[in-house]
Amino acid sequence: MPSPTDPKQSPEFDQYAPAYTELLEDPLRERFARDPLHFHRRKWLLIEAILKRLSVTPETQRWLDVGCGQGQLLQLTGKKFKQATGCDPSAVMLSSNSSFMVQQQPSPVELPFADGSFDFVTAVCVYHHVHGKDRTLLTDEIRRVLAPGGLCCIIEHNPWNPVTQAIVRRCAVDIDAELLTAPQTRQLIQRSGLEPLAVEYFLYLPESLFRFLSPTEDLLRKIPLGGQYAAVARAPVRSLQARQITPGQESGSQ
Repeated sequence: MPSPTDPKQSPEFDQYAPAYTELLEDPLRERFARDPLHFHRRKWLLIEAILKRLSVTPETQRWLDVGCGQGQLLQLTGKKFKQATGCDPSAVMLSSNSSFMVQQQPSPVELPFADGSFDFVTAVCVYHHVHGKDRTLLTDEIRRVLAPGGLCCIIEHNPWNPVTQAIVRRCAVDIDAELLTAPQTRQLIQRSGLEPLAVEYFLYLPESLFRFLSPTEDLLRKIPLGGQYAAVARAPVRSLQARQITPGQESGSQ
């Protein structure tokens, strides 16, 4: 198992958990969406659309949400999946989630699950809290727990969006944030041996306009200016790759 590059690192979100909702409050953020769950709903709508385009049915998927925090995304849509599980380094954040199976991560770069345990893994606004080589370690772990051919979806703030930059700078829980671009996320994915499938941008429109203009935002998903983006990748089908045809084993030979 990997270990974090800083062995003294403690779950920073333990200190944020008691007042997490209040710490996210920001006039600029609230002008974009008054309902805190709007951002989670938008993430799910995007994930659902991506899975549909890939002909993947949630009801057949064992889903892991890495860095699930207080479990809002699990609460919102976990029942749609065959199995929904969350994990997070912060036990205090996890204590707010009682509806789904959750486990504490031993460290920000370790996942407490066996190889190939999940068909679908998400990491939503996690990577900007992970730094340096730890990003590669975490991505390697995501690949490890994915079943052959399984999918992962990394959702992150888009540093090319000036409003996103402003909100992150003002947010108390993002004091250590290091935003990464979609091309940087794609490089992480490739280095870990995952196959990049797509990058889609979203959160162009405030809540009040999205209700009426959601098809417009869908048309903009390839333009790299949305407030956040989703990078989707597939794990290698190791069972197929492991099959080697040697002389004398061609079709018809015994």
